[in-house]
Amino acid sequence: MAAVAGFGSNVEIAPKKSSVSLRRHKQFALIEAASAKRLQLGINLAGAPATERLLLAGGMSTHKVSVASLAEVDAELLGWLRAAYVGN
Repeated sequence: MAAVAGFGSNVEIAPKKSSVSLRRHKQFALIEAASAKRLQLGINLAGAPATERLLLAGGMSTHKVSVASLAEVDAELLGWLRAAYVGN
């Protein structure tokens, strides 16, 4: 959350019943508890190719990434989040 809040003063962190929405003008990412040990991060990156880690998704997010440890919140993941933020 600290890294995302650093993207700009207009980042809105909106907790919901079972998720946390990250918004600028519209939602650019969604954090959900996929299990007791893993988070699923939905990211809106229209046009971005899927990778082994950045999977295509449907619904409110174009892509998804599973996060099981703080170490997985790395430069690559933050880059995708920043790109989604800038694109929204």
